[in-house]
Amino acid sequence: MSTASGSTLSTLLFALAFVFLGLTIDETQKLGEMLAALRNAFQGATEAIEAYINFLGKPLEPPQQKTLTWDPNKINWSQETGQKGSYERYPAKDKKAESTDDYKNMLQDLKNHKGAFNRNGFFYWVFTDQATVGRRQKQGKP
Repeated sequence: MSTASGSTLSTLLFALAFVFLGLTIDETQKLGEMLAALRNAFQGATEAIEAYINFLGKPLEPPQQKTLTWDPNKINWSQETGQKGSYERYPAKDKKAESTDDYKNMLQDLKNHKGAFNRNGFFYWVFTDQATVGRRQKQGKP
C-alpha cells in the first residue's frame, strides 16, 4: 500500500471511528494504536513461521502424491453381467482378493481419484465395499 493511500485510509478509519462508534479523539487514537500493534504481531508471527519452516527445510506446499504403478493384466478379472451389460470385476463374487502389490496400488489409485477413472481404454470403479473393483471397456474401443 502506498504512503498516500495508507494515509488516506488512516484518516478515513479515524473519521469512521470518531463519528460512527462515538469514540473520543483519544479513544480513537488508542484504537488505532491497538490495531497497529495487532497488525505488527501478525506480521511478526508470519515471519517467525516462515523462518521455522525454512529452518526445517520443508516447503509450504502440500506433499505430492507419488505415482502408483500397477498392471491390470496381472489381476485375475472375472466376467460378470450387470444392469448395464458385461463387465469384469476383481475379486470374483464370493471370493477374497489376493493382497498383491498390483491390487493394492490399483485400489489406492482408485481411492485417490474418488473411486473411478479411465485408463488405457477401460473405465475402472470401486464398489461400495471399497475392496471390489470393476472395469468395463469404454464404448468405441475394441
